[in-house]
Amino acid sequence: MTAALGVTTASATSAAPSGGTAAHLLVSRSASATPAASSNLINHGGPVENAPKVYVVYWGWQSDPSGEQAYLNNFLSSVGGTQWLSTVNQYGGGSQSGLLAGTWSDSASVPSHPSDSAIQSEAAKAAGHFGAGTSANVEIVVATPTGHSTRGFGTQWCAYHGAVSSSPNITYTDLPYMTDAGSSCGANSVRSALDGVSIVEGHELAETITDPLLNAWYDSSGAEIGDKCAWINLSTISTSKGTFAVQPLWSNSAGGCVQ
Repeated sequence: MTAALGVTTASATSAAPSGGTAAHLLVSRSASATPAASSNLINHGGPVENAPKVYVVYWGWQSDPSGEQAYLNNFLSSVGGTQWLSTVNQYGGGSQSGLLAGTWSDSASVPSHPSDSAIQSEAAKAAGHFGAGTSANVEIVVATPTGHSTRGFGTQWCAYHGAVSSSPNITYTDLPYMTDAGSSCGANSVRSALDGVSIVEGHELAETITDPLLNAWYDSSGAEIGDKCAWINLSTISTSKGTFAVQPLWSNSAGGCVQ
């Protein structure tokens, strides 16, 4: 399905899959969803990431049939400083270049269906490996390999973000192997099978910057900067590392979704 068909906005929820602490999910395209309210985001007083640093741990990857790792690294290492991400600036978030601070291939085995608590444990382990510290600016993306995803991936949700319970100022994102879900999580929605990787991670990135601990910027219905524009008007951005599919982000200044 292409962006021109105007897929309705996906809603979000704040209950982490498979237990664990509260998290914010991007609902899959195949899940029933209600369009988010058109009201602006509200500042609830929590911190934002004014100098975000993103670290990716590739947990237990033994193969990469779709080439997701290189695509994700290229996206995260070049999306900072783009006009697309600059939408977060109006909420006090940072969109500067140099967002990707490190990657790590952790050879430890990963369960077939890692629980949220297992994802959080891996995020905490990665934070220690990177020596990332405990600032709210620290984002740990736990990228799980093909065939190994938290239950509900693809049928109910595509990714989610929240705070690590053992280090509550550190944020984490559960990012499964996106092409495993096919079109439910964005494959071939704009230009290639890898579209969902940047659409979904871009969604989580913008939301983590503006609502890292789930107590900063969201609207009266609980929708964050990405939720309000999820799966509609998908397009591409060009960076120094290539062309990547993205969704719009909500702008209070414009009163709507912008690219």
